[in-house]
Amino acid sequence: MTDAAEIHVLYNAECPICSAEIGHYKAYAERRDLPIRFDDLNGPARAAWGLSEDEAARRLYVARDGTLHGGIDGFLILWRAMPRYRWLARIVGLPGLRPLAGLVYDKVLAPLIYRMHLRRKARARA
Repeated sequence: MTDAAEIHVLYNAECPICSAEIGHYKAYAERRDLPIRFDDLNGPARAAWGLSEDEAARRLYVARDGTLHGGIDGFLILWRAMPRYRWLARIVGLPGLRPLAGLVYDKVLAPLIYRMHLRRKARARA
């Protein structure tokens, strides 16, 4: 999926929260010509990720060096690749904070955003 020099990010462009945050990162990466590609899980690019739409909508995924990283681990890779956010990766990646950040993301934030995603989809079908 990726070569060693490129990071790929899979995100939900239909999610207002996800698209705002990732849109900011995408604009930053493009302005600095960083080797980061952003794929919308709602488009044809998701097939290359080997994830179902439901799996992909549950959390952020980042691929680097052919390995898939989800959640906080994905954010850490993304932040480390962007000079402006390396400080954030250093802080969140600290041994005492990284597990806590992962727990908050996996148990609170990602499920909340995923439920909002399901409600948006249900309203769209109604």
